[in-house]
Amino acid sequence: MEDRIIVINPNSSTRVTEDMDAALDALRADAGAAFECLTLADGPPGIETQHHVDSVVMPMCRLIESHDNRASAFVIACYSDPGVHAAREVTRKPVLGIAECGVLTALTLGDRVGVIAILSASIPRHTRARRALGMEARIAGELAVELGVTELGDEDVTLGRMTETGGRLVDDKGADVLVMGCAGMARYRGRLEEALGVPVVDPTQAAAAMAVTASRLGYRTRTQRTAG
Repeated sequence: MEDRIIVINPNSSTRVTEDMDAALDALRADAGAAFECLTLADGPPGIETQHHVDSVVMPMCRLIESHDNRASAFVIACYSDPGVHAAREVTRKPVLGIAECGVLTALTLGDRVGVIAILSASIPRHTRARRALGMEARIAGELAVELGVTELGDEDVTLGRMTETGGRLVDDKGADVLVMGCAGMARYRGRLEEALGVPVVDPTQAAAAMAVTASRLGYRTRTQRTAG
């Protein structure tokens, strides 16, 4: 039976969804796994604030419920991991957030992880999430390129800023592996890795690969026990 991984872009930018989908071609050589990328039409153009994060949770849960009977697992493709815990209550299928999976993958590739964020305002939100997961001690640093989600399509500007920011994380902060802190950065992974000489993790690829494994091993979330 084919593993069908549904990857949800919680913002309404179809360009981000297209870039995510193209990045997953690296995993499509496995004929037993299918990846389907969906755009949350009700989402903001980019998820850049806590308000944006909170606003997409319920629409995204409804989207997951509507596709639950045809999915093996779900990936929430936003580096703020919006609604991961709520989504795990509406389906027993594995639900993976790309931030958690991106850092977990990076920890297998290096000792000190650097994160490239889109905006400085995103960093406290990411830090809170990592602290809750007990990961903060392994983070060398997080720096921003100061570009919004919708601005990431300008390749020359974005790649230049990502290369400069990644270089600072490696040279100044001691990072030996980098995580791209936005699903919209997917197209830049290979060029960034070549420029900087350290492993670079696309968190959407990392989460999608973990989702296939979770599906193949038959993992399911725990059902809620009823009182009495």
